[in-house]
Amino acid sequence: MTGPDAAHRAVEAAARQSRARLVAFLAARFRDLAAAEDAVADAFRIALDLWPRQGVPHAPEAWLATVARRRITHALRHGAVRRAAEPALTLLAGEAEDAAMAARPLPDDRLALLFVCAHPAIAPEMRAPLMLQAVLGLDAARIGSAFLVAPATMGQRLVRAKARIRSAGIGFQLPEPQDLPERLSHVLDAVYAAFGTGWEMVAGGDTRGADLTGEALWLGRLLVELMPAAAEARGLLALMAHCEARRPARRDAAGRYVPIDLQDTTLWRADLIAEAEAQLAAAAALGRPGRYQLEAAIQSAHNARADPAGRPQPGPDIRLALYKALMAIAPSAGAAVGHAAALAGTAGPMHGLHALDAVAGLETYQPAWALRAHLLAASGDAASARAAYARAIGLAEDPAVRSWLAAAAAGLNDGA
Repeated sequence: MTGPDAAHRAVEAAARQSRARLVAFLAARFRDLAAAEDAVADAFRIALDLWPRQGVPHAPEAWLATVARRRITHALRHGAVRRAAEPALTLLAGEAEDAAMAARPLPDDRLALLFVCAHPAIAPEMRAPLMLQAVLGLDAARIGSAFLVAPATMGQRLVRAKARIRSAGIGFQLPEPQDLPERLSHVLDAVYAAFGTGWEMVAGGDTRGADLTGEALWLGRLLVELMPAAAEARGLLALMAHCEARRPARRDAAGRYVPIDLQDTTLWRADLIAEAEAQLAAAAALGRPGRYQLEAAIQSAHNARADPAGRPQPGPDIRLALYKALMAIAPSAGAAVGHAAALAGTAGPMHGLHALDAVAGLETYQPAWALRAHLLAASGDAASARAAYARAIGLAEDPAVRSWLAAAAAGLNDGA
């Protein structure tokens, strides 16, 4: 491959395909995530300078690994950790040189890197940002923007999180089999936190959210690729794909909020629904049900309206059974509201209202007040519904949702 354009395309391709593998490879051996990221970034900068002039090497990944290894070796030799790193340096030098000479694929340590980012010793709120930077290479400014944190503040927090990994001696290896389920749950929660942040931004019309949900989907697919027998990893991917499939229909052409039951299903992405269904079926075949699989099954029931396979839409009794199962293993405010809505769909609005009344902690949860308003209106109590709508409007952060709720309140008929 020759020519500047071809060389730049080769660098871009290597960045997409190999960056995370290189960071994981170096971090696992030098036990320093920040140094590994810096070294890999330096290697790509050198490639951008040399490859257009000297041509793309026969084995780009091995070339980058060798250059990054030399950069990190140089940095560590001038750092305070030289003595501690010497055994790893000796080991890595041989491995990297061998890989470069034989053009073998690098060992894939990305899964270990994911577990490091979601280690219990890392603050929960920093696990998703750390994963986005270490595995996906997003910079602090972009991550800070996504999580509504000033770029400088997010940068400082990421630096502290990486220092925590180093000072706590967190190992860059997979947990023991008995510890794997609990640790995997931290990884899944971090990926879902990234997706949820992006999902809320999309709800507010913020285009940054689409990028973040896309990155979370990429992480979900990576997890399934690395752990194909992990049912909950497949469940999480199915959940995210089902939700993301509906994103094009969450706003109309004028930017107005559209509730799920009123969305134009021709706008839903059939490819993502098909991917979600395939992952959900594969997860079910593993025989280890869990929270993410149940949440994905609930979204599957919603998306049956536009399923490319043409399957019938499950009835309200199926949704109610799924929410009951979810409440039994992973109760949350969102699950409680969904359960109340499903109960109202099978037994009537008063049963849904009683279910809401039975759950504590929903006083400031906007979806609970929106559902309460809807159920009160359905039961004929317009005055109480109007008050509930007012509370829901006051709690809604999304202007489009506020407008929709206000229109619903204005449409109430006291004689209905």
